[in-house]
Amino acid sequence: MNLPEVTIRPADASDAERLALIGATTFAETYAGLVDGQAIVDHCASAHTPDAYRNLLNEGAAAWLALVEPGAAPAGYALTYEPDLEAAEPGDRELRRIYALSRFHGAGVGAALLDAAIRGSGDSERLLVGVKNDNHRAISFYRKQGFEQIGTRTFSVACKSYDDLVLARPIAAKASQ
Repeated sequence: MNLPEVTIRPADASDAERLALIGATTFAETYAGLVDGQAIVDHCASAHTPDAYRNLLNEGAAAWLALVEPGAAPAGYALTYEPDLEAAEPGDRELRRIYALSRFHGAGVGAALLDAAIRGSGDSERLLVGVKNDNHRAISFYRKQGFEQIGTRTFSVACKSYDDLVLARPIAAKASQ
């Protein structure tokens, strides 16, 4: 399949609508059939709104958008934040979300977004991510990118509990020092 060229750039609060659109679309696309349907709707109605993204960015999150032509259409994004994972240590940063439209899976968009998130993680020593324990495609992607399991956690989507693997990888600049 011939895909358009993808550009990755930092996102800011003016991109909240783009982030919300990709967030809700890819969350539903990824978890339909794996997570309760009403939980998906409820979660997207609260966590994937423009205001939710503006708040995250105003509270210290960093994000990067994958855009395609024509018109810089959003195709994916990555978002990092201070970790709230039990396995976190001082110097860690959490990759809270990395989403790409399924049309762009396997085209390098996820790797490019991850690279941008790593480069944008400042003085952080490790990047952590929680991934649903049966999301084999994502787990495989993260393992190929150098992540290893360091723990587990339970997370909720609209009051329903699910299990995550917690994965970590050193940030290259710190790992080579």
